[in-house]
Amino acid sequence: MLGRMTNMRIAKYYSNSDVRIEETDKPKIGRGELLLRVEASGICGSDVMEWYRKDKVPLVLGHEIAATVAEVGEGVKGYDTGDRVSASHHVPCNECYYCKNGYQTVCETLRKTNFYPGGFSEYVRLPAINVRDGVYRLPENISFDLATFIEPLACVLRAQRIADLSKNQSILVIGSGIAGLLHIHLARASGAGLIVAVDINEHRLSKAKELGADFAVNAKEFTPQGFYQLNKGRFADVVILCTGATSAINQAFESVDLAGTIIFFAPTDKDAAVNLPVNKLFWRTERKIISSYAGSPCDHIEALDWIKSGRLSLEKMITHRLPLKDTALGFKLVSEAKESVKVIIYPQK
Repeated sequence: MLGRMTNMRIAKYYSNSDVRIEETDKPKIGRGELLLRVEASGICGSDVMEWYRKDKVPLVLGHEIAATVAEVGEGVKGYDTGDRVSASHHVPCNECYYCKNGYQTVCETLRKTNFYPGGFSEYVRLPAINVRDGVYRLPENISFDLATFIEPLACVLRAQRIADLSKNQSILVIGSGIAGLLHIHLARASGAGLIVAVDINEHRLSKAKELGADFAVNAKEFTPQGFYQLNKGRFADVVILCTGATSAINQAFESVDLAGTIIFFAPTDKDAAVNLPVNKLFWRTERKIISSYAGSPCDHIEALDWIKSGRLSLEKMITHRLPLKDTALGFKLVSEAKESVKVIIYPQK
């Protein structure tokens, strides 16, 4: 059934300090598509990367969504109006070399797919490929708030899996925003050994302790030797970089143990570069540097299972809940990174 054209509200992004509530036509769906009524949408740290957005604005952001099915397109089976769902904004083709070898998140199709117009709107249209491979039905014990964690948790799960993070390993997490806190919380729930969190924000350091870090150290006071002492004479098995600051990257090089792994999880500023001490870091050390981007549909399903299990205390990360009209405030809170962690926008309010 094709959707009727009516107006809906959107929060259109021009810059971190310029987010405007505007009206546009509600999306019209076609064969194989779904129209979702967005109930909750989280603000991601990537949403406030101005250098990445400046050549693409204005646009409607938001990809951490929880929704109900508003309309079902012709030919779609398995979904009815009123169903509670989450959805991936990026989905892979599942046919290319990368998909077939487990690297779905570098698939070209994944980088081109998206829902329209974005999660900070009252409704989004889900293209047929997203309906086919990127819709996840929500069980009753998962609230819309918790469902906004599925996408970021999927990203964290993928990174920890490809890093072969295992029980009892010592972990250093540099950067304790929402991504760093999810890494800490998941690692603790998965049986990690010593976990040390580093950040410049005392509020986030307090959250890091609450969510599983053994020690939370201000970045101004952190030294690799300090970690070495806390870890009884060893550096970190795994260093997870959840900030792109070059000083943090240099600290990671100095803090990783022999045969250890550094995960580049967060992007840097656009043209950031660091000196890589190749011999000191790699020769005869078997250290590894890996990167991780996004999450595949399988990662989303695993994230949903984790949340459904109740083993994670994700509610503790939610610091702000705002109606759509206050989306600009939400972007201000996230970009300033003071006392916010998880900021959720409610497009229907």
